[in-house]
Amino acid sequence: MLLRHYFLILIITFLFGSAYPVQKVIFNENVPPLLMGSLRMLVVFICLLPFWRFRIPEKKYWLPLLFFSISMGFLANVFMTLSLNEANIVSPIIIGSQLAVPFAILLSSFFLKEKVSIKKWILIFISFFGIILLGFDPLIRNEIFALILITLMAFFYASAQVFSRYLKDLEVTLTNAVMGLIGFILLIVSSSIFEGQTLNEIKNISFQSWLLILHSGIFVSIAAHMSMFYLYRMYPVNRVFPFYALFPVFGVLLTFIIFYEIPTLITFIGGIIVIVATYFINKEN
Repeated sequence: MLLRHYFLILIITFLFGSAYPVQKVIFNENVPPLLMGSLRMLVVFICLLPFWRFRIPEKKYWLPLLFFSISMGFLANVFMTLSLNEANIVSPIIIGSQLAVPFAILLSSFFLKEKVSIKKWILIFISFFGIILLGFDPLIRNEIFALILITLMAFFYASAQVFSRYLKDLEVTLTNAVMGLIGFILLIVSSSIFEGQTLNEIKNISFQSWLLILHSGIFVSIAAHMSMFYLYRMYPVNRVFPFYALFPVFGVLLTFIIFYEIPTLITFIGGIIVIVATYFINKEN
């Protein structure tokens, strides 16, 4: 792999890792979580609209595209934003999001009939054990509900990856533009119902929060993902995807810098177990 591509991977994983502490900062500015998720999806849709131009895919793609959009654009966003809003400590949430990898393996085995080796089963068990270990940390006992929410996020994120396998012949800009549109509609409606006073909340969003929302939409949701797809075109997936395990490292580092969070020994051990297990799962894939 070329040196510049190693630097690109570091930038990509840094952007992925920044998503969680950045969103927590937004919520600390009193922006409602569902509203924030809807605005992020709106940014994605607007940025990708010139590339999509409302081209309608073949009818056979409609149902998987709908399920992909609901899973990724709506449900994954709902549980990620709610978990971060609920959590007082961000690091375990970042680590818990890594469960998307073993969940994707399990769902692919069930729906796509992909074979799972004994080594993968062991690694999946180890990754879940690492998350369970976090629950024994005294500082995280009050964060159990947030961990459950991020586990649900990981499940729906993994579900979206499975649905995306049925969309591999469609352009990425098309699938993500539709995902952004459907995600925005469902999230803004949900925000109006459960959070209320949507227009007033939008008016009260600070300039700093708008910049961070743009960061989440443009740099994380679009630039980082598109750059990863660029690398997939240059190298085999199993050469690139293991580096995905770096994103929680950057995420935890940023929580230390921004929130002065120092992981406890149990959180550190549990995090290492999850990150190492998911790294080898990715390498196996």
